[in-house]
This record gives sequence, C-alpha cells and structure tokens, in this order.
Amino acid sequence: MIKDVEAPIYTEGIFSGSREALIEAVKTQVSNKRFEHILRVEQMALNLAEKWDVDLETASIAALVHDYAKERSDADFLAVIAEKKLDPDLKQWGNYLWHGVVGAELVHDELGIHNQDILDAMRQHTTGAAYMTQLSQVVYMADYIEMGRDFPGVAEVRQLAFEDLGASVGWQTTHTLQYLLAKQGRIYPGTITTYNGWSTK
Repeated sequence: MIKDVEAPIYTEGIFSGSREALIEAVKTQVSNKRFEHILRVEQMALNLAEKWDVDLETASIAALVHDYAKERSDADFLAVIAEKKLDPDLKQWGNYLWHGVVGAELVHDELGIHNQDILDAMRQHTTGAAYMTQLSQVVYMADYIEMGRDFPGVAEVRQLAFEDLGASVGWQTTHTLQYLLAKQGRIYPGTITTYNGWSTK
C-alpha cells in the first residue's frame, strides 16, 4: 500500500507564492473534475518523488501545473504558437499535445514559473521524450497512475513505478502506443521517439 507523503511548504522561490496560492491559481482555470485529478497527480508525484529522491517542492509544483491549460480554447493555443514562434507543426495537433507543450508557455507567463525542469516536465507529461529527467518521469507516471485511474494493468504499473521508475515509463509508453494503434488514429512522432528511448529500459 502506498503511504501518502505530506505536501511541502514552498521555500525555494520557484513560485512567488505559497502552495495554497498556486492551488487557487490552478483551480480558477479548470473544472472541478479536472482539479480533483490534478490534486491526485500531485499526491502521487510526491509519493514517487520521495521514493526516487526528487525534490518534493519541485515535484509538487510540476504536478499542480501539469494540466493548468487543459481546458483552454484551441484559439488560445494557436495564438501562443504564433506569438512565441513555436514549431509550426504543432498546429496540426490538438489539446492532447497543446496543453503540455504550449501550456508550459502559459505557466511561464501567467504564473511566473521559469524553472526549466518544471516546464519540461509539463511539456513531456503526455508524450514523454527520449530523455527525461527524474522529475519528468515522476510527473509522466503520476499522471498515468494517480489513484483515480482504473484500467487493465494499472495496479501492475503502479507497483512497477515504485520498483523501477524507468521501466514504468517504458510500460506506459508501450501501452499508450498500443492503444493509439488500436484506435487507428494519428500518432504524434514524439510518442514513437519516447517508445524507442524507453521500451527496453
């Protein structure tokens, strides 16, 4: 059984306010259902962070902001892509990719969070990357195995994340790719890059 880790008090100046202030800022941007998911992701991220010796404050902040932009309009994302001169290929995709990759720009500008490890963890939390810091791995997995998730194999991969973090990243990526292939939809190339980087770890 997973023992929940207590949330940290913010002290390192990554975010200008308290954890409570960040929670309120995130809460204004999302539905109640999404907000509850975010809190569960934070708790799982803290549990994983303690296990793998990742800074708790950084893990807390990254988890709380990971879906900050999830419910923004397509127009908002497209405007940021143009304004920030991001890769034009991003326009071909949608919220699944945008809320992380483009949403990190909104977190940077609106919340004043400039820590690149946190922003990269947000960018990578849905598709992963060939190289991911332990923080990115923690957020990637916490989003996938938070306690509200229920899918075949979730108990197995939840346990694996506490035994071998890298192997759990590979497990998630493999199963996500299998799911996308079964749907016969378009697959973001970055997902395949992540699979190639992590499937044998």
